[in-house]
Amino acid sequence: MGLREIKKKRTRTAIADAALGRFLEHGFDQVTVAEVARHAGVSTNTVFNYFPTKEDLFFDRQAEAEDHLAALVRDRTRGTCPVVAVRDDLLTALQQEHPMLGLQPGASAFWQVIQDSPALRAREREIGERIEAALATALTEHPPNTAEAPDSAGPPLSALLAGTIAGTHRAALRELRRRIMSGEPPAHARDSIASAALRAFNLLCTGLHARSEQTSHELPAPS
Repeated sequence: MGLREIKKKRTRTAIADAALGRFLEHGFDQVTVAEVARHAGVSTNTVFNYFPTKEDLFFDRQAEAEDHLAALVRDRTRGTCPVVAVRDDLLTALQQEHPMLGLQPGASAFWQVIQDSPALRAREREIGERIEAALATALTEHPPNTAEAPDSAGPPLSALLAGTIAGTHRAALRELRRRIMSGEPPAHARDSIASAALRAFNLLCTGLHARSEQTSHELPAPS
């Protein structure tokens, strides 16, 4: 990475950090882009050069999130069920308490900002739709070996499978959020969600294949 790219990355990070601090303190709808620019020490135009919309300031890792499940399907080992790829990634993230899951202190404040803003809730739904669309494309290009017709998942089937897989993944994260925001200890919420997600994804995998070798998976021990 060249010096110019490093400087651009640092500027982007500084803007995003300044924005998040203001949003957490005052709420998303109460903070202007001009205020974020002032706290980041840049011009408003500079902010928009890095973040086309105000919502992008909050969801600054949106592109990474939108491609995550699709990348798991594209990069999975040949013969591995896509459900297994997504399942194991989620279980590993829970076991390692990945920062994106919100198991660290302060996550409730971040989620509360979303809950209090119609604009952020709408953007969150859009992100979910894009995740599902990207996953459908990945399933079409890298189809599972289904019980009925190996390697023949076309666009209609891929779209339905993507909705099922992404929906289960999204529901697990939503339930994790609900439990933590209600005051449940993060470790307890993590273990409960891991157990439920394991069963749910295994049911999907069993339904997708004639045989169920890939459904066996031991729940990781809590870290």
